Amino acid sequence: MPHLLHIDSSSLAEGSVSRDVAASFRAVWQEAEPGGRVTYRDLAAEPLPHIDRAGVTARTTPRELHTPEQRAAIELQDLLIGELRAADAYLFSVPMYNWSVPSAFKAWVDQVLVAGRTASMSGNPLEGPLSGRPAIVIASRGGSYAPGTPQHRNDFVIPFLDKLLSGTMGLDLRIITPELTLAAVNPAMHHLRELADTSLAHAHAAAEEHALSLVERLRGL
Repeated sequence: MPHLLHIDSSSLAEGSVSRDVAASFRAVWQEAEPGGRVTYRDLAAEPLPHIDRAGVTARTTPRELHTPEQRAAIELQDLLIGELRAADAYLFSVPMYNWSVPSAFKAWVDQVLVAGRTASMSGNPLEGPLSGRPAIVIASRGGSYAPGTPQHRNDFVIPFLDKLLSGTMGLDLRIITPELTLAAVNPAMHHLRELADTSLAHAHAAAEEHALSLVERLRGL
């Protein structure tokens, strides 16, 4: 049975667009694959520590020489990397915070991105241990950062995720971008509500479509 790793990173437990669209993906996934396994990690409910000196040095120090701090750090990395490597497919919900990814998501990245374990030693993403595995990203944002808009050059989420997940880990990446999510709460954006509703509807539909496609793809492996 297929195994999905789902990472949520929104700080909002309720009212999060990225979580809601990810939930649409999960609902279709689980209906199509009721026996499939899902490993779920909520980075807001259970924040991970930012990587520190012990976590960095533990990677290049023989395990028999680890200090207690290094042992604790590498145990956490082993757990998170194990979750990543055990999955057949990935679902990441990563909203835009201040033009970039949430710090909770970056903390996860710094714990799991290790050459030879989750990325290629050669630098070629096609040669990495996760190469070719499918991944869906829900990258919501309060405004519009689409190509041709004034804010396009200020989107540091999509370039980062593309470099990390596709260009480094070698994942087969699909990105869904519900935009204008602040139109419902920001009076200055109320005239954009219809566009926001359309973007959200398209995002939910895309999530459901990708879920079905992913199930069919994994069944063919």
